[in-house]
Amino acid sequence: MARLPLVVQSDLTLLLEVDNPLFDEARDALVGFAELVKSPEHIHTYRLSSLSLWNAVAAGISDTEILARMDRYAEYPVPSEVESFVVDQARRYGRLRLKPAPDGDGLWLTSEDGPLLTLISRQKSVMPYLSSSISPGFRIAPEMRGLLKQALAKLGWPVDDQAGYRSGAPLEVAFRDRTLHDEPLVIRDYQRAAVSAFWGQGDALRGNGIVVLPCGAGKTVVGIGALIRAQCHTLILTTSVAALHQWRQELLDKTTLTPDDIGEYSASKKDIRPVTLTTYQLLSHREHGVFHHFETLDEHDWGLIIYDEVHLLPAPVFRLTASLQARRRLGLTATLIREDGRADEVFALIGPKRFDMPWKQLEAQGWIASARCHEIRVRLSDAGREAYALSEDAERVRIAAENPAKLPVVETLVDEHQGDHILVIGQYLRQLDELSAKLDAPILTGKTPVKERERLYQAFRDGDIPVLVVSKVANFAIDLPDANVAIQVSGTFGSRQEEAQRLGRILRPKADGKTALFYSIVSEDTREQDFAQKRQLFLCEQGYRYDIAHADEHGLPLDSTPAAVIMFPTSIQEKSQ
Repeated sequence: MARLPLVVQSDLTLLLEVDNPLFDEARDALVGFAELVKSPEHIHTYRLSSLSLWNAVAAGISDTEILARMDRYAEYPVPSEVESFVVDQARRYGRLRLKPAPDGDGLWLTSEDGPLLTLISRQKSVMPYLSSSISPGFRIAPEMRGLLKQALAKLGWPVDDQAGYRSGAPLEVAFRDRTLHDEPLVIRDYQRAAVSAFWGQGDALRGNGIVVLPCGAGKTVVGIGALIRAQCHTLILTTSVAALHQWRQELLDKTTLTPDDIGEYSASKKDIRPVTLTTYQLLSHREHGVFHHFETLDEHDWGLIIYDEVHLLPAPVFRLTASLQARRRLGLTATLIREDGRADEVFALIGPKRFDMPWKQLEAQGWIASARCHEIRVRLSDAGREAYALSEDAERVRIAAENPAKLPVVETLVDEHQGDHILVIGQYLRQLDELSAKLDAPILTGKTPVKERERLYQAFRDGDIPVLVVSKVANFAIDLPDANVAIQVSGTFGSRQEEAQRLGRILRPKADGKTALFYSIVSEDTREQDFAQKRQLFLCEQGYRYDIAHADEHGLPLDSTPAAVIMFPTSIQEKSQ
């Protein structure tokens, strides 16, 4: 009898055998409730956590189903300690509920578990938010709603917020039958399901939560669907002015909203309309300790707030969001991963994960492009290795990232992909400037004016620019549907979310059905190689695997393979075709 692929250990780690025939099936079963920790060649390690289990339950996966999935693929019996942890943590979500107070005065934190109410009422971090007793439970001032949920989540007691929301000023809006380009507007089944999961139905009406979908899968349409369901004035928070303009285009293209209905609140414009778009940067701007822009926007009667790329929520916006709990809140993201460990605050203040769909499942259905990932390792020169050895940690990161041996590799890849739409993505401006000059390709960085950025993006879409060199400003919320090759030359340490976003730049479905190719060029035997392994975790969890190839310090194949096959072994070359 064939071995099953999973070993569940009493320390809450799950070991999944990569070479087992059931690997893909088991991985898809695990991603709904476990987090990938590491992914070397043969065994992937997952971990159960309180937050991963709370999100699973909020998304509709019960403790019984979680245990059944582990039992189905486990070679050995699931340890009783793990079973107890799953049941305990899964059943914590919803034990505490926040509702309107029975007498209409404020909010009511309640539970059917009296001893639990007594326990939390004696916690110093919670006591300031409990205004008085109202059996069974406690009266909560509305302005303390978010702060209370934060405090309770940190104590391990997530709150099911059923306190209701403002309706907001009414707004009549609907999807168009046809886009502005006179094409039929098709809302995909999973997009409708995501809106329904966020909104709830019947007695389970909701108004807070996060929808997780890969880049290119139409998260914007989900946000628009929520807006149409809400039929109210809506504030949309974005990562940049370029993303703001893209949202505006999508709203005009897919809804009955007119230009007069949509406002831009940015550094150059301060228009507040029924649907208003702004940026996290402007919202969190503070002068003399006061968030003036936030206060101005907060005065409006919004019924829904949409957080685009919610995993990037900056610290000041966390604090501001704590005061926005009376408004419905939808977070959109490709990944819930936060490298700063504040995922619990996203959970408490925006809401739990309501909908998630595996990337490879969407790929199989043709909604995102198929992709292949390749890591190319290059050596430092002898002089580079000596400089690396003698430098401090921070400088070592830069030396590895700016390794000159990466440049001929990029040139070779660009030559091999003539006729493709290529993004060369990096972190360090000096390196990007050099690549821009060598490739005779325009460069786009944070210093590029907004109008020039949008001109370059459009020229790239139109095919007038085949290669575009971009910094991290292009990581997020930019629609470049024809991009099919990404070459990453440097990144932000071990940021998994950045790896996911950069792959996402090339996942829009291709008209010709071409496979997207993602190359990551890494300096061998350096911290950058360690960072690369961490960065790849999220994509490995989604079912992507990295083929690894090597080049020497001149960017040439170690085995002197002819340039026509770049530097990849035959097996990799075949996968890329």
